[in-house]
Amino acid sequence: DLHSFPTRRSSDLAATETKGVAYLSGSLTHDVIAKHSSKNLSKGVMVTVEEKNVSVQISLIIEYGCSVPVVTAKVQERVKSAIENMTGLEVTEVKITVAGVNM
Repeated sequence: DLHSFPTRRSSDLAATETKGVAYLSGSLTHDVIAKHSSKNLSKGVMVTVEEKNVSVQISLIIEYGCSVPVVTAKVQERVKSAIENMTGLEVTEVKITVAGVNM
């Protein structure tokens, strides 16, 4: 799909640049690599594009001591804004799963 890659990449960047997000979560192997690497891996983001609507599901790891509701609300806001500004598509939902806490 024309919009899938830039939409996923926008989601990835917006989420990982949010204060309180340690990294995006994928598989256990991915999580171990992400925790011990400076690489920005793009697992943990699923984007569905239907006509001009986008829905996003993000699985992430939150930094210890951060407020989960505050961080997830900020991620939702940033991801929605990034996708809409980059693609012109409407983001209908951004679902966040907190897969763990980075100690």
